[in-house]
Amino acid sequence: MQASDFTKYETARILGARALQISMNAPLLIKINQEDLEKVKFDAIKIAEIEFNSNVLPISVHKPFPKKKNEKLKKPAEPKISDAKKEAKEIKEEEEIAKEGEIMALANPEEEQDESERADQE
Repeated sequence: MQASDFTKYETARILGARALQISMNAPLLIKINQEDLEKVKFDAIKIAEIEFNSNVLPISVHKPFPKKKNEKLKKPAEPKISDAKKEAKEIKEEEEIAKEGEIMALANPEEEQDESERADQE
């Protein structure tokens, strides 16, 4: 596989694994002269990147695919509701919303000032 066939995560994993091997004194897979090694400052990740871009790494990536199903998808059956039942349900929901609205009344700024003045006096 070529370097462009891998995702960025696979590339990072391959480079990291190879850099670890190089840092543990594994032999290099390509010949790099001393001058080029000094240019990359003997950095294991840079050396691994050079090997990766040269397509000489013996590391492979197994990409399993999900099993294929040959069944046709079926549309789920929705229970049929008459228009009268729909309207009754909507009215019931609107009543519940109205009840919740009464419980959660808007705050009155005058009441808030009175409460803060009481707290200051105490």
